[in-house]
Amino acid sequence: MISKKFLALTVMCTVAAMSLTGCGTSKSYNDGTYTGKSSVYENDGEGDGYGEVSITIEGGKITECEFNTYEADGTLKDEDYGKQNGEIANKDFYSKAQKALLGSKEYAKLLVETGDYHSIDAISGATISYDQFMEAVANALDEAEK
Repeated sequence: MISKKFLALTVMCTVAAMSLTGCGTSKSYNDGTYTGKSSVYENDGEGDGYGEVSITIEGGKITECEFNTYEADGTLKDEDYGKQNGEIANKDFYSKAQKALLGSKEYAKLLVETGDYHSIDAISGATISYDQFMEAVANALDEAEK
């Protein structure tokens, strides 16, 4: 005979498992390419800017993702990010900026690998970009949702 404690524990575990899996309410997406943009982050010039993502969905799955970050004025953050007037005025600042840029590029790769942006953790040194990525992806996937 099944005890009441065992039955109660079984029910609790089943409910917990269903809440973790979303009870089958996973979203589905239309095939196509979608873009999303984050809001502009501003903090006295350090890390200021926004992110844009382009996501390609085929067969309902994310097959490609590109993520770029931009200065608040719209300048793409690239190998010059962290320089002042085209020169490396502060080697530590430039190094930090480039580390953040490299880390931000990993987010797009991780999204294609996992297919779920909620399962992606922030990368040390690229946490501002992480917030921008998450917001931009959410905006793009809102457009793709069936």
